[in-house]
Amino acid sequence: MSTLLTIILILILLEIFEAWWQHSTNMEGVLSNGYQYYKKSIFLLFLMHPAFYFTIFVILYTQIINLWLISILTLKIIDLFFKITLIKGLFEGGDISPNIRKILKEPLSPIIFLTSLGISPFLMFYGLLSILN
Repeated sequence: MSTLLTIILILILLEIFEAWWQHSTNMEGVLSNGYQYYKKSIFLLFLMHPAFYFTIFVILYTQIINLWLISILTLKIIDLFFKITLIKGLFEGGDISPNIRKILKEPLSPIIFLTSLGISPFLMFYGLLSILN
């Protein structure tokens, strides 16, 4: 039980870190925050998503792979590559339509940054319930 709680607590802390560095008033600001790391190195941008790597570590460490844990990885991969695509279009290529640019300037609810914090720990908990048996 303590192993499961430790894993969940670490994941929560990593998700808080990710929400903290990405926080902005609109999506364009979120992408700008990501671009600061992307322009230094794409690998640095990847490293700024430690919950993704932690999830991979947990899967390898526990040797448990199920729909719950794959769901976390899938959501994180989609999120990361979607942001990279938008960053490239917004800051490097300029091939984003004016309508999308308007959407990126719309204000974001502060809750949006805590979405992953609300989803990932529960998915991890359900995915690792077999540790308790």
